[in-house]
Amino acid sequence: MEKISKYKNNIARLKKEIAETCLKIGRNSDEIKLIAASKYADAGQIEQVLKYGINDFGENRADELIDKYKIIGNKAKWHFIGHLQSKKAKLVVPIVDCIHSIDKLSTLEKVDREAFRNNKIQKVLLEINISGEGSKYGMKKDELSFFLKEARMFKNISINGLMSMAPLTDDYFIIRRIFRSLSELLKYAGSNFKEMNLKELSMGMSNDFKIAIEEGSTMLRIGSLIFL
Repeated sequence: MEKISKYKNNIARLKKEIAETCLKIGRNSDEIKLIAASKYADAGQIEQVLKYGINDFGENRADELIDKYKIIGNKAKWHFIGHLQSKKAKLVVPIVDCIHSIDKLSTLEKVDREAFRNNKIQKVLLEINISGEGSKYGMKKDELSFFLKEARMFKNISINGLMSMAPLTDDYFIIRRIFRSLSELLKYAGSNFKEMNLKELSMGMSNDFKIAIEEGSTMLRIGSLIFL
């Protein structure tokens, strides 16, 4: 019972902080989707969190997603937020609402093929390595326009926006610069590819979600503030 009560309190506190941050800058908190990053949570923990008003869960690994889906099924809305290997597309596409981490046309081609087989239009976000860190996945900013032009050929794909991660740092100026850069890139892409539905910004985690909200995030991927 103590752990269940902890989840309830964690979620209530987090939602309050999101609402307060939105109020401060004149945003509507309904614009922001809270995704519980459940990489370190088991199916039982996810089922408890579902009871307290969080319906969206983000998984990093295809095999773990499958294991949890077998238990929880469509009671949750699933997002794939880790690096997607092309060969895992056949496992992920039938299950997830959105894939946040596309950074290669070859991967997008596999996702499109699996979406066709499953008679669905797969929502995806494109991962951008804004910080330029060698340890991070994602395409470079200047690769985005070419990628979007080429992506027009895929009929079972809906590219809905962009995703990125800030560096692991306590320097909030660096974090803000990264998030602002992604927000500006989305505006640029949206104005140049108006036929696409480029509206979503998946950015902001447990340590930097308030800055992400201030810079326009529409999807937060929060793990430790919920589950720990």
